[in-house]
Amino acid sequence: MFAKPLFSASLRQAARPVARQAALLRPTPFLTAFQQRLLSDHTRQAIEKAVNSAPVVLFMKGTPETPQCGFSRASIQILGLQGVDPAKFAAFNVLEDEELRSGIKEFSDWPTIPQLYLNKEFVGGCDILVSMHQDGSLAKMLEEKGVLAPPESSSDSATESS
Repeated sequence: MFAKPLFSASLRQAARPVARQAALLRPTPFLTAFQQRLLSDHTRQAIEKAVNSAPVVLFMKGTPETPQCGFSRASIQILGLQGVDPAKFAAFNVLEDEELRSGIKEFSDWPTIPQLYLNKEFVGGCDILVSMHQDGSLAKMLEEKGVLAPPESSSDSATESS
């Protein structure tokens, strides 16, 4: 069975100042514990299966081809700019399933959508992606995890032109 990453939410927040600010908007620990009980085993298993389906997983509103909100569109654009390999990417439309839409927020203990997972670990929402994209840490992380598309070799194009 899938377990949350070894690093607790508080440790991830310490590493990400923007995430720490968002934590101030989170519910009290009692409410969080109560919410966790509301996440059915069926929904939890479906989310775990989705998170395990690819190295890069984005829960979003809409699809990569037709995002249904600006934050989802920005997240897709950032992943495209970073060069994420489409073969290592999966997106799930939370608008198609209300249980998924509410369940993913409880699963990650993150109040907004979109949500990005990298190698089964929650990274953050659009605000975190934008910040990491701007400071270069997202590019480094994606490269370290080996999820970038292979570069096109110039020898292939030279052979074609001969």
